[in-house]
Parts: sequence; structure tokens; C-alpha cells
Amino acid sequence: MGSDALSRSDDAFSAYVLPEVEVLLRVATSITRDPVDAEDLVQETLIRAYRAIDRFDGRHPRAWLFTIMRNAQRNRVRRKRPELLRDPDVQMETHGPVTDAADEPEGQVVDPLFDAAVQAALDALPARFRGVVDLVDLQGLPYKDAAAALGVPVGTVMSRLHRARGRIRDHLAAEGIVEPPGSGKETDR
Repeated sequence: MGSDALSRSDDAFSAYVLPEVEVLLRVATSITRDPVDAEDLVQETLIRAYRAIDRFDGRHPRAWLFTIMRNAQRNRVRRKRPELLRDPDVQMETHGPVTDAADEPEGQVVDPLFDAAVQAALDALPARFRGVVDLVDLQGLPYKDAAAALGVPVGTVMSRLHRARGRIRDHLAAEGIVEPPGSGKETDR
């Protein structure tokens, strides 16, 4: 590759890829659920993008990068199978009894038991629902970007998010954390 071609590649990489690194890292963290694995995935995505930048037409760089990331992650998962089991000797930290402040909405938000119940509800979701909640509700990505990251239509993201939120509410209601749907104590706003 001549120096002019190399310069054009570097310019295209700087223009299209580098501005998306922060979003790539957030999405990779959501996908891998591990900061170290996320950094590795982003690095692999950046390397693949740099190698392919000459073939990129300049349209929709974020979607292009998410496709590269999704394929890189798919390959990483294939290489890791079968997955190792978690260490059974590691136990989650337990928390003390709920105080009176937990009865107030503000107390529930900062209550460790509430946090544990929400985490359990998230963990109980199938991966396709958990991924959407992670990207849209936790990472703050717009539906369009979450759809590109997951390789599904925007309508699928919206549907999965709706169903996931319902499952989370049902889980929290079963735990007695929130009022069950249809109990008459919730407001329709």
C-alpha cells in the first residue's frame, strides 16, 4: 500500500471509527458483561475495522462497526465453548434486614435488597431480553443504535424491551418489592 493510500485509510479511520470508540466500549461492556473482555472486543473490532476501512463506503459507520463487533463476539464465543462454570466457592455478599426507609420509594432505590432483587430480575431474563435492557435502559443507547448493535430491526428492540420490562415488574411483584400489576394501587400515567 502506497503512502497516499495509507494516508487515506488513516484519515477514513479517524473520521469514521475513532468518534465511535466510546459507544463501542459501552456496547461491548453490555454484550460481554466484563470490562476486560469488553476492551478486548473493542480492540478486535478496531483492528478489523482498520483492515477493512478501504472497503467501507462511509455510510452508517456505527452500524458497520456494530456488525464487525457482533461478528467478532460471535467468533470469540465459539472459541470459548464449552464455557467454564462459575467458581462455586464465591458467594454473593448478603445484606442485613430492611430498614424503615426501605418502605419509602427513595429508600427502595438505594436499598441493597432492592438492588439485589432488580439484579436477580435482570439475571432471570433470557439473553435476548437482557441485552436490550442493558443497551437501552442501562447504557442509554437509542433504539436504532441498539438495533444495529444486536443486528435486529428497531421494532424487535421495542418489542423485546416491552416484554423484558414486564418480566422485571412481574419478578419484583413476586418478590413483594412492588405492587403486582392490576392491584389497583398503581397509577396509569
